[in-house]
Amino acid sequence: MSDKSMEEIVALCKRRGIIFQSSEIYGGVQGFWDYGPLGTELKRNVRNAWYDDMVAMHDDISVPENAPSAFSMVGIETSIIMHPRVWKSSGHYDLFHDMMIDCKETNRRYRFDHVVGEWVTKTPEGDSETNASESFWGAPDSIFVTTVESENRREVLEARALKFFGLRKKHREQLRWQGEIQPLTSVQNAERILAPDAGELGTLTDPREFNLMFKTTLGALGDESDAAFLRPETAQGMFVNFKNVMDSSRVKFPFGIAQIGKSFRNEITPRNFIFRSREFEQMEMEFFCHPDDSPAWYQYWRDRRYKWYTDLGIPAEALILRDHAKEELAHYSVGTADIEYAFPFMSAGEYGELEGVAHRGDFDLRSHAEGKLCKNEAGELVVELGEDGKPKYKGSGKDLTYFNDQTRERFVPHVIEPAAGADRATLAFICEAYHVDEQPDDKGKMQKRTVMQFHPKLAPIKAAVFPLIKKEGMPEKAADLYRSLKRAGIAAFYDQQGAIGRRYRRQDEVGTPWCITIDGDTMSDGTVTIRDRDSLEQEKVPFEEVVNHLATKLR
Repeated sequence: MSDKSMEEIVALCKRRGIIFQSSEIYGGVQGFWDYGPLGTELKRNVRNAWYDDMVAMHDDISVPENAPSAFSMVGIETSIIMHPRVWKSSGHYDLFHDMMIDCKETNRRYRFDHVVGEWVTKTPEGDSETNASESFWGAPDSIFVTTVESENRREVLEARALKFFGLRKKHREQLRWQGEIQPLTSVQNAERILAPDAGELGTLTDPREFNLMFKTTLGALGDESDAAFLRPETAQGMFVNFKNVMDSSRVKFPFGIAQIGKSFRNEITPRNFIFRSREFEQMEMEFFCHPDDSPAWYQYWRDRRYKWYTDLGIPAEALILRDHAKEELAHYSVGTADIEYAFPFMSAGEYGELEGVAHRGDFDLRSHAEGKLCKNEAGELVVELGEDGKPKYKGSGKDLTYFNDQTRERFVPHVIEPAAGADRATLAFICEAYHVDEQPDDKGKMQKRTVMQFHPKLAPIKAAVFPLIKKEGMPEKAADLYRSLKRAGIAAFYDQQGAIGRRYRRQDEVGTPWCITIDGDTMSDGTVTIRDRDSLEQEKVPFEEVVNHLATKLR
């Protein structure tokens, strides 16, 4: 578990205009967030870094390192509302749900698989020799105490157990814990469960299905025939445009279609800041390839997407590339691996998903061509049939195969899908950037310094320009440099208020990599002082070379 405080990180995000609670002046809306001025720039830089790597800077002539062959890559932007049959063919209409439970005491709702807990009982005062290893979850005074918190689970569970048994902290030795923290899904004795916010036992309902798609209506009547859904993922927009892209873009097979866009999921328990929300942005790519080559492409995209995070400043020791166990795999998945990050709100040894890289086989194109697929007894994907023996959900009926005019082979391409969350990536970069150290102030006294060590490509502001004093022509010279940086496309900030040390601290806290001071030397010999955010080293650079100097660093 990280020693960084999520509470302090969230407070900084609000204080410095990175992220605000949506509709805050009305009390907020759970699961929705607004990006402030600096947050907008930060998230835009994250999106640009992804799109540049995947599409804009892609070379479709050369063979990338470790790739099986050269390939094409194009971008697309599809609508949030799609034809309702899209979601029937994809399986979302029937299968896209979580199990939820309600607490009859507090009227709160929880996602079943997010609730965890541990069995605990109270021993008589002074009975410290009780065997803590004996099984007692059937004992009348044992309870399964639960929480949905990811951070400091042990402390939360202990506090709730002490409160339930009427004990104080000094009596914690009277608590006897059984086994390990485990998911509520593994517990059978509902009468002995203490719900996450309840004061009484046995208040949870049985789990039931909860569809995660936001329902809306099209047209004036608003009846069931007008029902539509906000998309829960951007992927389907790329699948249904597979043929359009092939016919219009002269893409070379294999090829990828990339998209950045909003998605919506009616999460039962949105939590952990922007990690799990109801409105979020995805950065997804669908890579279409020959079935025989798909294992190699799966390995390529796993490795490449992992490297993207490390290249932008997240150390390898804070990341894992975790393969899904067989029981975790979606029914269509040939293989899936998650890139996960050690967020500060996670417990020790736990990671939160940043991106999934999935080998989806030919499930998607076949589903949209023929109808919704399911696995038969032999494990093969087949069209799902209704009671009348006809396809339960008809596909589009369109030919979504690929024909190789050189080999004369026709086949349904396999798909490799790297699917990243723009908000989760932004949160990971924020958490990783957050540091607190001590540095001398203007008077040489050591002071705590909060610094956001963003990779320069991601930093909302690349350079801050300061006139040392507000006279002797320094403000005018500083303004000229500020405008030159802006014209060159380098996000810059101008500040002439306060002592130079305080101006440095303000920029450190928002992650500005370089602060440029116009001082007496600028007026005498034409050089400026550039201070590095992380090393605190200062260098002299000729005024006329500053723009090119920083542009080179950014490249």
